[in-house]
Amino acid sequence: MLVFIVLSVLWVLCYRYINPPITSLQLSRESSTGLTMKHHWIHYSAMGDNIKMAVLCGEDQQFKMHNGFDFKAIGKAFARNAKGNAIRGASTISQQTAKNVFLWEGRSWLRKGMEVWFTLLIEVIWGKERILEVYLNVIEMGPITSKRQTPPVFGCEAASQFYFHKPCKNLSMVQAAKIASILPCPKSCGFGSRFAYSRQKIIIRSIRRWGHQLLP
Repeated sequence: MLVFIVLSVLWVLCYRYINPPITSLQLSRESSTGLTMKHHWIHYSAMGDNIKMAVLCGEDQQFKMHNGFDFKAIGKAFARNAKGNAIRGASTISQQTAKNVFLWEGRSWLRKGMEVWFTLLIEVIWGKERILEVYLNVIEMGPITSKRQTPPVFGCEAASQFYFHKPCKNLSMVQAAKIASILPCPKSCGFGSRFAYSRQKIIIRSIRRWGHQLLP
């Protein structure tokens, strides 16, 4: 246990300054498609505010205030689960970053426990700006699965180039909202789906009301 604690702290500390070279999900997508992923790492300052605000408004509006866990959202998720409804939205950006960067695919109590541990570590060692930077560089952003195989897309810069043929920093508010709207289902819903369109409207409204207040 002591060895694990020391190694995990050193691992997280290392990624505070060095960008993660690849994640288990990225490896899995390349393996399943046989295609090299579209991915280009960019610095936080090169992303532009629109994509940051869109993702924060769509995925985790309490990001700047919480310590890695949104207990109110977790409580709602448990309540919905008790009623037999589908759960979504309990994981914060910090949790999603921790499991994407440090853990493997799947569901188990061991993996969930390690997710909690790594979430606490990145909150303490990285800080909010670095967490959001890594999240926006490693998160899967499509494309929708079809008969015609297309390379998996990871990160906001690759997504911006793939969908709109422009750098991420030049995305309009609407374009950024479109990308953020498919984060819950990057391989199964497109911009034009009812689910994504509904989320786009919510995200755009949220950006206009308090988007800049959410930025770390």
